[in-house]
Amino acid sequence: MSERSIEHREDGVHVVSRAVYFAIAGALMVLLVLTYAAAQIDLGPFNIVVALAIALVKAGLVVTFFMEAKWSSRLTWLFAGAGLLWLFLLIGGVLEDVLTRAHVLPGF
Repeated sequence: MSERSIEHREDGVHVVSRAVYFAIAGALMVLLVLTYAAAQIDLGPFNIVVALAIALVKAGLVVTFFMEAKWSSRLTWLFAGAGLLWLFLLIGGVLEDVLTRAHVLPGF
């Protein structure tokens, strides 16, 4: 995004042009189509990896631009990072549980 599309006023308020918001919304639509296309292809165990990677990019765009975290204080970024760390810990815990389970056959 160019600096011309973002205006910084003297009172600390930033004004983002509509073109930036439309560009981000367009990128989100492209990622939506990419998510659907990736779901139609059988990637085996990598389906979840691709889906989570696309979702992470979409969430990053939403938080950065629509929730205006890009222009927020360092404390906001600290809490956003803590939320991501917590998400990764939860996903890691679930994966650890699933990958270390004994596979029990039905009827035994």
